[in-house]
Amino acid sequence: MTDRRGAVAFWLAVGAAGFLVVPWYALQDSVFTLGWVPHFTAKEAAPAWLQATTHGRVWLAPLGALLAAVALLLAPGLARTLRANALIAIGAAGFAYFFAQGFAIGPTGWYLDTLGAALPPLTGGQYGMGLGAVLVVAAFAMLFAVGLAGRGFFKGDAFVAGSVVAVASLVVVFTFFPVFRILLSAVEDASGLFSLPAFHARLTTEKIWGLGCVVGQTRCGVAWNTLALALLCATGCTSLGLAFALIATRTDFRQKKLLRFLTVLPIITPPFVIGLGLILIFGRSGLINQFLEFAFGIQPGRWIYGMQGVLLAQVFAFTPIAFLVLIGVVEGVSPSMEEAAQTLRANRWRTFVDVSLPLMRPGLANAFLISFIESIADFGNPILLGGNFGVLSTEIFFSVVGAQLDQGRAATLGIVLLLFALAAFFAQRRVLGRKVYTSLAGKGDSGLPTQLPDGVRRLCYGIAIPWATLTVVIYAMAVVGGFVETWGRDYTPTLRHYVKAFAIEFTPNGVIWAGAAWNSFWTTIKLAAIASPLTAALGILSAYLLTRQKFVGQGAFEFGTMLSFAIPGTVIGVSYILAFNIPPIEITGTAIVLIVCFIFRNMPVGVRAGMAAMSQIDKSLDEASTTLGARGFTTLRRVILPLLKPALVAALIYSFVRAVTTVSAVIFLVSAEYEMATTYIINRVINGDYGVAIAYCSVLIVLMLAAIWLINYLVGERKLGRRAAGAPRLATIGRNAA
Repeated sequence: MTDRRGAVAFWLAVGAAGFLVVPWYALQDSVFTLGWVPHFTAKEAAPAWLQATTHGRVWLAPLGALLAAVALLLAPGLARTLRANALIAIGAAGFAYFFAQGFAIGPTGWYLDTLGAALPPLTGGQYGMGLGAVLVVAAFAMLFAVGLAGRGFFKGDAFVAGSVVAVASLVVVFTFFPVFRILLSAVEDASGLFSLPAFHARLTTEKIWGLGCVVGQTRCGVAWNTLALALLCATGCTSLGLAFALIATRTDFRQKKLLRFLTVLPIITPPFVIGLGLILIFGRSGLINQFLEFAFGIQPGRWIYGMQGVLLAQVFAFTPIAFLVLIGVVEGVSPSMEEAAQTLRANRWRTFVDVSLPLMRPGLANAFLISFIESIADFGNPILLGGNFGVLSTEIFFSVVGAQLDQGRAATLGIVLLLFALAAFFAQRRVLGRKVYTSLAGKGDSGLPTQLPDGVRRLCYGIAIPWATLTVVIYAMAVVGGFVETWGRDYTPTLRHYVKAFAIEFTPNGVIWAGAAWNSFWTTIKLAAIASPLTAALGILSAYLLTRQKFVGQGAFEFGTMLSFAIPGTVIGVSYILAFNIPPIEITGTAIVLIVCFIFRNMPVGVRAGMAAMSQIDKSLDEASTTLGARGFTTLRRVILPLLKPALVAALIYSFVRAVTTVSAVIFLVSAEYEMATTYIINRVINGDYGVAIAYCSVLIVLMLAAIWLINYLVGERKLGRRAAGAPRLATIGRNAA
């Protein structure tokens, strides 16, 4: 076991910088502009030691004392066990005291009257924490982790210990705390007092659990609608995603690149485009109904509005997510195992059913879980196509922003969604069980994937080609919509919408971005570019901890990484406002709250994709790396990450695209300074300016296609040591028997 004094010294230096140098509280402008340096001693910009000694905020002094105690632990000759125990105690005490004083003392003094009555009065208060506070609390958390590693936890690996503590702390602060903050209102009455009867009354209404549709009298409750829709959507998305993944990896289909492009196209679609495209095709005034009325005299109907329309739109929207999760899993199935089955006289059908599909089970289960949670949390498609078919997410939205303005009811509906997500989470774990799905080991695999059975291949073609055709039609209409005067009415060609949104003027003083959409466009790109690598890194790191490490509370850790995914964006947005609009974490109205929302809203896809891919990588690779003296970070960087490129690509693409296209979560968080592209588009739709909205959507689609190409180019492909497709095919043994 190493001494670890170097790690202790590093984190002590970080904490000292936060306490002695950097402003403790948040500044009006960015701390990195260094405009605070001339005002170092001022009350607004002073570091913690000056706040405590000069400006009366004596409650910060204990944090400095704890850091000074850490410095004593650097003395040579100190017993390692004593140092580790002291680090655990000091780190835990500093972390706990930091948040205790932050939540106890507000801008005007004590937050709670009971504290004010029991403790001496304060001469002042405090505002939102800044960079100095972040550095100090991070130092205490990491010192605690170093102490755990010193006591032998996490096999003595400080990197693993620090990763678990860091991810768990971030999930607690930016997921559990906001969710707890809004769900707390579910058990409060109208006056804000604790009331279980009020919660029971909200939870047991017929609007949520009614079964009137069974006897044909009234509609079913929104809970049953949501559950049925999610199960159908998850089944459809997983089936379609598997079909596309099989065509892309196991057939000689000539248009694979086009098919893969079409499978990811819906995921890069800005809000409402798919739903609006379906309305223009299948709606009352859509192309299909107009043709049927013209050719056969059939009166136009409204069948697209309701469960069937929402289901169709959701399958279009979420199938790409299932495909991105499954493509790496299908590629990772070992051809050697399939060849072994065929050598034992199994035909292609038995090989596919008994060997290939079982090895794909982790990907199938993860794709189903993600699609299920996406469906129950979806807001845009139900609000556009739902009609009289209500679901939990739309009911939550109307409870928050509607005339009723019932925050308690919204929180109660959020609890129901959490129960559905929790049930899906444990069902997925039960399906996978304790079986092993390893198919990538330390030695090269020179086999070739077995060709699909004829029936499976024809079924995949029969599913994929019509879907691809309909996708082309929908997006062709969307593109055309930006070049006509009024989409659906006046089809006179024009460039007016693009000029209005993205005009550029060249003047003697330089380029002027004169278009109305440029501000939101550049803001969106900047925030998405910052959030996506952080999201992918946090997701892959969490997947590594969940699949390669064993520690107490691992189940709770895994559920925590998925929790934000199960909450509708509207609830996430409102919960962030309630949690982060007041000290100690006061970040609403800033770019930070948007970036944090993107990271923890989209991280679960990286987690599930990483877990599915890592379940196929033999742990002997980790063990071999450890045997050669590598620690956890080196093993992750040099051995595992190169084999996780499909999962890394999926996480990067998904996080960037969702940061660009999300609307339900950020609609409550944007400000005049930080307006996102989606909120700009929604405002144009509300104002009836569909041409500009569609033109903006087309530009975003081109932007995200370029980003996807760049991500694939930078990450590259993983090398599995298999033969090229032109090599002799041993995998065709038994083809005649098929």
